[in-house]
Amino acid sequence: MKNRLKVLRAERDWSQAELGGRLGVSRHAIIAIESGKHDPSLPLAFKIARLFKQPIEEIFDDGKDDHD
Repeated sequence: MKNRLKVLRAERDWSQAELGGRLGVSRHAIIAIESGKHDPSLPLAFKIARLFKQPIEEIFDDGKDDHD
């Protein structure tokens, strides 16, 4: 799944470790999500959306068109 997590984090000048701390996950989890190797759990995706004050759909893109 594509995501804008790295961009959003960089805009705030947060390290991966700092973002992980704010979300209660490890730096390694942030690396895996940013690189697309792992998708966040639904509760974590909501937590990320709340932290960045954006809808989940603005942060994560599953690559599917809404008109399917």
